[in-house]
Amino acid sequence: MRLRRPPQSTIDQVRISRDGEYALIEHADPAYGSVNLKLGPEINTLTDREILETFNDVIAAQEASIADPANRPIEIPKGRPQIEWLEDLQQWSVRGHVLKCEVSDDEAGNLVVYVDDKELDAEAFLQLIKPFAGWGMRITFMDESQIHEEPEVILLDPDGET
Repeated sequence: MRLRRPPQSTIDQVRISRDGEYALIEHADPAYGSVNLKLGPEINTLTDREILETFNDVIAAQEASIADPANRPIEIPKGRPQIEWLEDLQQWSVRGHVLKCEVSDDEAGNLVVYVDDKELDAEAFLQLIKPFAGWGMRITFMDESQIHEEPEVILLDPDGET
């Protein structure tokens, strides 16, 4: 089961424990994940309510950042590399937040994804997007000649229901 991102909470919605410099905040609702919040040595002087206030401040800051129009996804301009090879990690890394690619398969029927004319097998592609774990992703399939254009999508259920 995929856990939802924890919301701001009240003291009766969570259980707080301490482990060294970390506060473990567990929600009573099992649909939410738990959080390890590093507070440092001062954790020993904080009450559960003070820890929860700090947690709620972090959640509020995250929500404000998400809502800020200045924090829009970055798209790398056409003709510039979208990915780069990280020698120390021996893997590809995404340079922006928008990834334009082509999906294909090889002679054996295995998935191949082309990004910047680089051929990535399924494992390499998954490693490429793994740093975005916890984020959302929207995939739009279109002809490869159109991948540099923002498509005008049609909102329609294929079964004809609206």
